[in-house]
Amino acid sequence: MKAVILTAGEGTRMRPLTLTRPKTMLPVAGKPIIQYNIEALRDAGISEILMIVGYQENMVRDYFKDGKDLGVKITYITQKSRLGTAHAIGYAREFIKEQFIVLNGDIIIDPQLLYDLIQKYSDFNARSMMVLTEVEDPCSFGVVMLNGDKVTEIIEKPKAGEAPSNLINTGIYIFDPDIFSCIEKTPESSRGEYEITDSLKIQMEEGKKVAGLVSNKKWIDIGKPWELLKINEDFLNNMEGKIEGEVEKGATLEGEVVLGYGSVIRAGSYIQGPVHIGKNCDVGPNCYLRKYTFLGNDVRVGNAVEIKNSIIMDHTNVNHLSYIGDSIIGSRCNIAAGTNIANLRFDDKTIKLNIKGEKVDSGRRKFGVVFADGVKTGINSSFNPGVTVGCNSSIGAGAVIHKNIDSEKLVMVKQEHLIIDKNKK
Repeated sequence: MKAVILTAGEGTRMRPLTLTRPKTMLPVAGKPIIQYNIEALRDAGISEILMIVGYQENMVRDYFKDGKDLGVKITYITQKSRLGTAHAIGYAREFIKEQFIVLNGDIIIDPQLLYDLIQKYSDFNARSMMVLTEVEDPCSFGVVMLNGDKVTEIIEKPKAGEAPSNLINTGIYIFDPDIFSCIEKTPESSRGEYEITDSLKIQMEEGKKVAGLVSNKKWIDIGKPWELLKINEDFLNNMEGKIEGEVEKGATLEGEVVLGYGSVIRAGSYIQGPVHIGKNCDVGPNCYLRKYTFLGNDVRVGNAVEIKNSIIMDHTNVNHLSYIGDSIIGSRCNIAAGTNIANLRFDDKTIKLNIKGEKVDSGRRKFGVVFADGVKTGINSSFNPGVTVGCNSSIGAGAVIHKNIDSEKLVMVKQEHLIIDKNKK
């Protein structure tokens, strides 16, 4: 059996992190999100994978190449016009001649779920099969009704309180080639896209069985920045420590710590695991890295810096006397000396972020900032909770940022000074 991974989308709910990369390439505990899917497929016995790429596709191609390093064979097809999931899966027609698995690249799953899916597919005697899971609030997903193991209805994102079921579509399927004929008949949706759930409805209308497999195995949909922090916490909690770099005398490591090759933790630093530090990083002296901190590769953390529960991506510098808490910092950023990021509101309420033009409650009492790639802060700058800063923007010294900053902006503080001659009477 072969597999198709969908990774062509832009991931707009993850802005500004996805201004320069697909959402599937965001890091979780040392790996891009999509790599967990590749490894899960491999562990389930699937070695041939087709990736449907599009947005920032070169980042995916350059990172995974032909898949040999992961023990699989990867082929790529570009979805030139991103017109929905059915449109994307339709590109696989020449690649697929038998049953095949499809999954979205922005989820993380238990490999056992794929074992179960493959096993049950032959038992259920269906043309198509979708994996379902039960959630408390199904209104952000496609809701599915079952009669036994047979899907009877699919309702896309019902209004609050109107969902007829708590079973949702996880975006994991097995199809046989019959799905391609249904894709050809699929009309454009109200969103201007061709949805695979509409293709399944056509299959059902034609009297062909679409089955649903209800699973309680791990399935994590990563759609918003705070969900990236949460899954990073979960993975670091289950991480085994490994020291490949140098720990200077006088540094203290507590709990599980991964220290990559070529990295150094300098004297006086205190690392409170679980903490992941990538390759060729320079940490300290006298730093405090608290639980759930993730540093990518080639990260520099200067003297007397404190970082808590944050993701710091490759080639970023966090300079001396700075504090970063519960934040996501992109690649090639420069956090100047004395930068402070607040992660708690005065009123102690949960933090809201702007997602596609709307204020969305993260549900987190503590959340700092989201910086895109290339952000530079000036000395003694400060940021309020929930602020986002776009690509390559620079924040001047002493600025207090309380609202979002778009990409390619320069924020300067305008001050007036009173200069008095001390000798004048």
